[in-house]
Amino acid sequence: MRETAGERWARRVVLTLLTLFTITPLYVMLSSSLKPLRDVQGPFTWVPSRPSFQAFVDMWSTVPLGRYLVNSLLVSSVAALISVAIAIFAAFAVSRYRFRGRQVFSVTVLSTQMFPGILFLLPLFLIYVNLGNATGIELYASRTGLIITYLTFSLPFSIWMLVGYFDSIPRGLDEAAQVDGAGPMRTLFQVILPTAIPGVVAVTVYAFMTAWGEVLFASVMTDENSRTLAVGLQGYATQYNVYWNQVMAASLVVSLPVVAGFLMLQRYFVAGLTAGAVK
Repeated sequence: MRETAGERWARRVVLTLLTLFTITPLYVMLSSSLKPLRDVQGPFTWVPSRPSFQAFVDMWSTVPLGRYLVNSLLVSSVAALISVAIAIFAAFAVSRYRFRGRQVFSVTVLSTQMFPGILFLLPLFLIYVNLGNATGIELYASRTGLIITYLTFSLPFSIWMLVGYFDSIPRGLDEAAQVDGAGPMRTLFQVILPTAIPGVVAVTVYAFMTAWGEVLFASVMTDENSRTLAVGLQGYATQYNVYWNQVMAASLVVSLPVVAGFLMLQRYFVAGLTAGAVK
């Protein structure tokens, strides 16, 4: 059915409104970052009267933003890589093999997503503190503990998502590889994974974003040395003032890695969430 002129104009209007709804906050953020603090705190104006990049310079000294950025990149990247590595093997086993407890495992993995994350805050806190007191392994207020914490969030969904993706890959590929003498690991790495690249990328992006923007656990499980960006941005609010222009400048800077990575992997991410591995 061909699209009518009215439907075409309605689609254009809706897309234009959605675009404005998305771009307007970004423009206000950019505009505010280019204003002196007194202008940001005064009456709102769309265009800076005296544009200045001073906020982009001062934001690095007001709070240790560089350290927070390194912590976030390290924690998010390691958590995403470990989550994907474990999820690949777990999903391959669930998708390709029939074993006792398989259904229970699948239901358990999926059911963990039904509970709000705050329920795990106190148990994890007590485990980390008591483990540190008993063994000397410091997980509380450390990047290692934060990585393990984020694995509890991203790993169940990553496994569930990859199981569905692996299920969509024809088993004839596995059988052809076995005829050629390939074992399970060779089949996984040389046959299944090359076909499942969009799904793996989608899971990686999800795991990274889960760790990158998390605030609740990062605010409780970290100290000044292990603090991440999501919590560190609060440092621009002092007892006497809030440096709004620096907050906006820092928000733009810390958003760049995520936006750049998403744009580079966008086609894989969309394919992994929608098309599957249908060939």
